[in-house]
Amino acid sequence: MSRNVRTFVVVSIAVVLAAGASFGVYRAINRIPVREVQVSHYSAVVASHDLPLGALVGKDDVKLVPWPSSNPLPGGFDSIDKVVNRGVIAPVLANEPMSDGKLAPEEAGAGLPPTIPAGMRAISVKVNEVIGVAGFTVPGTRVDVLAMVRDNNTSMSRIVVGNAQVLTSGTKYDQEESRKDGKPIRTTVVTLSVTPADAERIALAATDGQIVLALRNPLDGQPVQTTGIRLAELMNGAAAPPRMVKVVQGHKTVVAVLPLAAPSTPSLYQVEAIRASKRSQETVR
Repeated sequence: MSRNVRTFVVVSIAVVLAAGASFGVYRAINRIPVREVQVSHYSAVVASHDLPLGALVGKDDVKLVPWPSSNPLPGGFDSIDKVVNRGVIAPVLANEPMSDGKLAPEEAGAGLPPTIPAGMRAISVKVNEVIGVAGFTVPGTRVDVLAMVRDNNTSMSRIVVGNAQVLTSGTKYDQEESRKDGKPIRTTVVTLSVTPADAERIALAATDGQIVLALRNPLDGQPVQTTGIRLAELMNGAAAPPRMVKVVQGHKTVVAVLPLAAPSTPSLYQVEAIRASKRSQETVR
C-alpha cells in the first residue's frame, strides 16, 4: 500500500469518527429536558397604539402585558379600569407603559383643560399674520407678549409678559405633530399658558392697546426686564435703552452692555472778520 493511499484511509477514518461523535453529542443534547426558569411578574397597562396629547383613553387604546416584579413601574397601573376615561396630558407611544405622569386625574376629562399646569391659566389672544409671527407660533413654542398702548397722544411699547408657552394654535394642540414638519399654522387665535397675574396684564393690554407676539428660542429662558420705549424716545434717542449683545462662550451666554454712542455735536469755527477799522469774531458751524 502506497503512502498516499495510507494517508487517505487515515483521514477518511478520522472524518467518519468525528462525524459520528458530533452526531452522538447532538442527540444527547437534544434529549436533555428544557428547564424553564419561573420569573415572577405582574400585569402592566401599556398603550396599544400612539396616543396624542388630549386624547381620552378607552379600553381599546390600552392592553395588559406581563412585567417583571423585580422592576416595578413607578406610578404604573395593573388594571385597565384604572386608566379608562382619563385624558392624556403627554404623548404616549405604542407599547409604552401608562403612568400617572402621562394621564390627567380622574374625572378631569380630556382635551386642553387637563394639560394646563396647576397654578397656571390658559388665555387666548387674537392674532394675524404679523402678530402671530407668520404662523410659526405652533404648540410648544415660547413667546414674549408686547403691548402697544396710546396714552395722552403718546404711543408706548413694552414687553408685559415674557417666556409664555403656546398651548394651542387655533384648535391644534398636538405638539409632536406640529414639530415634525416645522411648517407654520395659519390661525387667528393663539392660546398661551400664563400665571393669573400675567393673564390680567394680557387682558388689559388687549383691551386698551394692541398685542404683538415675539417668538423666543426654546433654550433661552432668561427673564425679560425692559422699561419700554415711547415714540418720542424712539425718534430722538433721548432715553433709548442700551444695546444688548450676547457673546457665547462655550455653554455659557455672557450678556455685554454696549454704551450708546454720544450724539455728535457739530464742529464750531471762530472766524475773525475785519470790516474797515472794525474787527469782530463770528462763529461758523
